[in-house]
Amino acid sequence: MTTRIRLMRMGAKKRPFYRVVVADQRSPRDGRFIENIGKYHPLEDPSVIDIDEERALDWLRKGAQPSQAVQVLLTKGGIWEKFEAERPAKPAKKEKPPKKAKPAEANKAAR
Repeated sequence: MTTRIRLMRMGAKKRPFYRVVVADQRSPRDGRFIENIGKYHPLEDPSVIDIDEERALDWLRKGAQPSQAVQVLLTKGGIWEKFEAERPAKPAKKEKPPKKAKPAEANKAAR
């Protein structure tokens, strides 16, 4: 089961607010979810972004993938940077030396 952290739209017509939820990737946008971890009110001035940091980090550690919109919200809240700092650094890629031509291929190329 692939889990995603995404927004669930709520509110009246043209007055949306969103819940930040963890849901199975296959469930519909406003369908069943596993856990509610926050809220986002874009029409407030300034916008309200309230995400439970502990629960979000826990789900990210378990492998839940945030949607693009949620990743922006996590970055604004400083949660994404904490998650990136916890992850081990990836080793640098080693460049492979160019392959040497086999003698049989060199003979064919010379013909």
